[in-house]
Amino acid sequence: RCAGRVEVLHRGQWGTVCGGDWDLADAAVVCRELDCGEPVDAYSVDRFGTGEVWMTTLLCTGSESTLKKC
Repeated sequence: RCAGRVEVLHRGQWGTVCGGDWDLADAAVVCRELDCGEPVDAYSVDRFGTGEVWMTTLLCTGSESTLKKC
C-alpha cells in the first residue's frame, strides 16, 4: 500500500531517514506508524531519490510504536 522515501521535518526542513542502513525492522516501525501494513521489502540504497539526511543510524528492533523511539 505504501512506498517511497521516508522523510522527517527537522527545524523547518524536510530530510531523509537513513542513507544506507535501512532494514526491515526500521521499515516495520514506519509502516506501523503510517498504517501501511507489514513491510514487504526495505531498500538500503537511495532507491527513491536523495536529499539531506537527518537521521543516519536507526537502531529499531521493529517493535517500537514510532520512529522517534528507535
